[in-house]
Amino acid sequence: MTAPTQSSITPSFFVACPVTGVKGKVVKMVTLKALLQPRALAKIEPDSTYRFCPDPSCDVVYFSEAQLYYTSDIKVSVFQKDESSDVPVCYCFGHSRADVLFSVANGSDLEASIVGHIKARRCGCEVNNPQGSCCLSNVKTLIGQRKI
Repeated sequence: MTAPTQSSITPSFFVACPVTGVKGKVVKMVTLKALLQPRALAKIEPDSTYRFCPDPSCDVVYFSEAQLYYTSDIKVSVFQKDESSDVPVCYCFGHSRADVLFSVANGSDLEASIVGHIKARRCGCEVNNPQGSCCLSNVKTLIGQRKI
């Protein structure tokens, strides 16, 4: 994928990924600071607003009006962009795609376990999950896909 140049990024891309046009969700600076590789973190603009690109076909993870960060700039694999079985779905408690699918196949309730941790306020999604928010919707989506 070819990244757009600084001059090709227009204000319309402030909410959409400049590569795919998919709308991105605002991510807090603490998420980027926790998950960017040191070489990428050294280039961050702290006053910029960054968004998460959820498009699985796109290598961009975070974007702002002036910067793009790719999967290679992130310390962890990104669930939305990595189809492997060992990619985390629940970053706080270490549950991979394989773990979630195994729980469905064996009738265990991994979702309830994660909900219990959330209710006990044990999760740290802002610093563990690249999307900067709770993973439960990803877990539920994966479980729903498996039950079809």
